Amino acid sequence: MTTTIMRTTARMTVPIVLVLSIWLFLQGHNLPGGGFIGGVLTTTAFVLIYVAYDLDYLESGVLDREVDPGTSIFEHRTVTAYRRTLLSGLAVVLGSGVAGMLVGDPFLTQTYVHLEHIPIYHEVELASALVFDLGVYLVVVGSLLTITSVVSAE
Repeated sequence: MTTTIMRTTARMTVPIVLVLSIWLFLQGHNLPGGGFIGGVLTTTAFVLIYVAYDLDYLESGVLDREVDPGTSIFEHRTVTAYRRTLLSGLAVVLGSGVAGMLVGDPFLTQTYVHLEHIPIYHEVELASALVFDLGVYLVVVGSLLTITSVVSAE
């Protein structure tokens, strides 16, 4: 049971935290930040939602799906989705490490490319470290939300 103040605070704070986490994720391959801190902030936004509402809110309130009250927390659809996020993040991290080996470079070799004449931005630098950061982001979000969901259900 939460208060109206907590729910209002969550509604106002969660979008700001999510935008900040995406910004930190995108700047991470050039400056401090990246997949880890972006994932931690995304998890913080989800925890705010869980505190203000409950674990089943994302299933019933946002996705408009029925929640089966008889299943264990390990079989819960949301927890299963978090575990899949963790595993897909591990696959992305491993894939970004092996990609350098396919062209004869050592494991986890990173590179970048400059794209010119982009509207509004003019020049953009795309680094392959962004793919690695994406994998780290998915691992952090998947593992922390799995742990949070399981512990909060107890």
